[in-house]
Amino acid sequence: MLKPKDRIILLSDCQSFYASVEKAAHPEYKDKPVAVGDPARMNGIVLAACPIAKSHGVTTASRVGEALTKCRDLVVIRPRMSIYIQVSLLISEIYQGYTDLVEAFSIDEQFLDVTGSLRAFGGDLEEMIHSIQQHVLLSTGVWTRVGIGPSKILAKMANNFAKKKTGGTFRLDYDNLETELWPLPVHEMFMVAGRMTKNFYRMGITTIGDIARMELGELKRRMRTTMGKQSDIQAEYYWQTARGIDPSPVVTGIRQQMKSVGHGKALRWNLYTRLPEIEVVLLELVIEVCQRARKYRYMGSVVSVAVVETDGNTSNSYSRQATLPEPSSLTHEVAAAAYRLFVDHWSGLPISRLAISITQLTEDSVMQLTLFDDRIRVLGRERAIDQIKARYGSQALIRASSLLESGVALERAQQIGGHYK
Repeated sequence: MLKPKDRIILLSDCQSFYASVEKAAHPEYKDKPVAVGDPARMNGIVLAACPIAKSHGVTTASRVGEALTKCRDLVVIRPRMSIYIQVSLLISEIYQGYTDLVEAFSIDEQFLDVTGSLRAFGGDLEEMIHSIQQHVLLSTGVWTRVGIGPSKILAKMANNFAKKKTGGTFRLDYDNLETELWPLPVHEMFMVAGRMTKNFYRMGITTIGDIARMELGELKRRMRTTMGKQSDIQAEYYWQTARGIDPSPVVTGIRQQMKSVGHGKALRWNLYTRLPEIEVVLLELVIEVCQRARKYRYMGSVVSVAVVETDGNTSNSYSRQATLPEPSSLTHEVAAAAYRLFVDHWSGLPISRLAISITQLTEDSVMQLTLFDDRIRVLGRERAIDQIKARYGSQALIRASSLLESGVALERAQQIGGHYK
């Protein structure tokens, strides 16, 4: 049996993925700064920027208007999520030609375990990676950077080094951890964000090496003092990450049981100041949640409503939940509970974001009957509607209320993940 240190795992990351796909589709923009965002919304965010745009100070998540100020020649292209998904799937197929162990980490990042397939390249890892990079580049126009390691976590962190290398590759293993990884500031460690960085600083921890060299018991003690008794699991995770310990395999084709189904929508707060406008969006989100739950044959026992309120200057966010009398994926039952939750806790301020979810999921193979409602009949009707939408598009059948100015269902029908298809 192979020992963990003998595994060869790659994390292949697509450089400026959305922007690279657009530049490949528009050769006339080859030498121009390109960003992906909505050019009609100056306050919208930049989803991706090509290296030329980044050299002018354009960054991901910056505002479109701000990006145009920094780079007046910037070409802003409206996102096409369906195209990006197709290209991502094509890249997956390319990887599968090199190993059958390919695991998607995100739309532009994938793990490859090449331990067993490397022999097809005579054991020459450098040649294999170069072949993968050229194959993807010639097929899609997208350049990939590859992190190499004996574990998924080390391959992921090695990828951060690869992004700075001309050839786009870097290897991080147990022989060079101390010299390459440990001197880095703690905020550069995987899964350490701003709040956790501040906590580590309060503990006197400033580098990744500070965690790696510390005894696990001491790290747990410090984290308990700073963050409470519930931090033991986090302490063990960070300690193992700093040392590159990650026995998890690269898996493919496995879908874990869903724990929740939810949808949310960012809103233009000045348009959602009254209950009638907000109620339209609330119902639309419930329809999407229930439709998705039925698709995967689930019902939820708990309904949650998450709200962000604003007066234009300050914001307030909160989340409330309620348990349903019976598990449900029926729109009218979930909508009634969500409406009550919202009305009972809304302060009256305009709404800038609204989200609905159901949790404590169970399979819908058995449904509790009630005395006054034919729930089986209602479920059959909603599944028939689902089938029509699946075949002809989500806009094929739509509630009349969604045609009001406050409705967002038609707009969402043209989007994937909140961005245009």
